[in-house]
Amino acid sequence: MARNHWHSSRIGLLAGVLLLGLSRAFAQDAVLDAQDQEQPPSRSWTTFGDLWIGYDHVSGLPGGRANLSRVRGRARLGGIWNFASEWELGGALRVADGSDANRDNRRNNDNERSDSVGLDQLFVRWRAGENTSVTAGKTPLAFDLSPMLWDQDLRPAGVAFDHSIALGEFDRLQLGAAALAGQNLYGDESRIGVMQAALRWHEGAPLSGSVLLSYIDFSDIEELTHQGMARTNSVAAGRYVNDYRLFDLQLVGRYKLARCPIEVRLDRVHNLGADVARDGTRGSLTVGDRLQPQGWEFGYANQRIQRDAVLAAFNSDEWWFHSATHGQLAWIGYGLDATWNLRLSGFSERRDGLHRDTDRLRLDLSAHW
Repeated sequence: MARNHWHSSRIGLLAGVLLLGLSRAFAQDAVLDAQDQEQPPSRSWTTFGDLWIGYDHVSGLPGGRANLSRVRGRARLGGIWNFASEWELGGALRVADGSDANRDNRRNNDNERSDSVGLDQLFVRWRAGENTSVTAGKTPLAFDLSPMLWDQDLRPAGVAFDHSIALGEFDRLQLGAAALAGQNLYGDESRIGVMQAALRWHEGAPLSGSVLLSYIDFSDIEELTHQGMARTNSVAAGRYVNDYRLFDLQLVGRYKLARCPIEVRLDRVHNLGADVARDGTRGSLTVGDRLQPQGWEFGYANQRIQRDAVLAAFNSDEWWFHSATHGQLAWIGYGLDATWNLRLSGFSERRDGLHRDTDRLRLDLSAHW
């Protein structure tokens, strides 16, 4: 069968492996729950997993390249062991398969390999207090960043600190910091320092909001250029022209109308390591919640990212261009039940210097346990 046809048997196997693993994990949980009646409740197992299958069609690609159509899938399965009252040990495996080949991931601006099996997470977490935690290992980035700056499917490794301070009954100040190894594709050697302060106002109330200030410092990024991951950032003589020290401000407003949540988010990033083409702006509106059973979700986002406003190897690969671009996204989602949801999204983007839009259509089926 040609490579550009969907490997249904392989994705079926991928989904089967996940579901089998989950069923065994839940069976083990049932046994452990019975045992927990005779053991301290602080020592227990929990399991988690997710499955994603997506169809992707891209047209209007630069350089007269033919339209791209592909199907990709990914399954992740993991568990967390509370081995002491203040300590957790967690890990997860990842399996991915796609109708395209890994050799195409560079030119398709992907942040993950289409076909892979490997470690997704491995970490230990110390809950030093009710509002304080320290995590060491390989995990999702534990900061509230928009897709303009960071792809949430990436898994850096390092140490992260989180602490919250109550400011009255419904408000709090959340402080976080991390020192990380990027661990992107192709032997990435980058190092990332992150700090974030978030003022969260009236959490849980019908009307709420947040102000988030973040600073991200990327270093040791030369290997990214050697591996063709610089993408649309400025490069000369095989090296980045600029440093990437990002200062980011997000303003978030939320309102719950009856049972329908509404979120408005504005994000502004400024690269302190560049002299020109160093700003990015993103605005988004989300109405509804597809993660709820039979819940509808409608959304719109518009963003303008100058060439060196962000490090193009690390922001979201849902957008075809990672910088030197402006574009818009509209989507509709539906929650099939408490586990499964669908999202149909359309992108229209134009890279700086081009006179034609690149359009992208995605259909995503996701499940979370």
